[in-house]
Amino acid sequence: MATTSDIKKGLCIKYNSDIFKVIEFLHVKPGKGPAFVRTKLKSVTSGKVIDNTFSAGHKIEDVRVETHKFQYLYAEGEDFHFMNTDDYNQITLQKSVLDAPDLMKEGEVVTILINTEDSLPLSVEMPSHVILEVTHTEPGVKGNTATNATKPATVETGARINVPLFINEGDKIKIDTEKSAYTERIKE
Repeated sequence: MATTSDIKKGLCIKYNSDIFKVIEFLHVKPGKGPAFVRTKLKSVTSGKVIDNTFSAGHKIEDVRVETHKFQYLYAEGEDFHFMNTDDYNQITLQKSVLDAPDLMKEGEVVTILINTEDSLPLSVEMPSHVILEVTHTEPGVKGNTATNATKPATVETGARINVPLFINEGDKIKIDTEKSAYTERIKE
């Protein structure tokens, strides 16, 4: 049994007869009244995100997990296929379990959390940044903007990202997978 002081991003807990992964948390100590922890939890079975507040010292039931490296092979409808890089076993996961499926390129290596009790996969952790090529974007018109103007661009995986006006088709860009946001252009 853990307490609210053990809550951290990525922790898997049992709550309301389901397993949830902590995706955001904030310890709050108001000037008046008891401290509490405000969390955003994502169900690993349905993908549903809920907000929840735990009072300080509240007991939580954590789930023991192992992490394994898997290589993303291909998608087939709502099913995503992965291969363990150690023993070459393959698993299939639903799209709802993935945090940023539209940013995953074939061959990408991800970390999958696996419940040690029943050996079922719980969630997929993407690398913090991915490098993808822009396949379509409108040309930026110089001089018609103030500052920090962006335009939509489609990358090789089909995801749509807002990019600065100087990005052209064929450019490789670095994308933050947590925010699905442009970070920088990669120079060849």
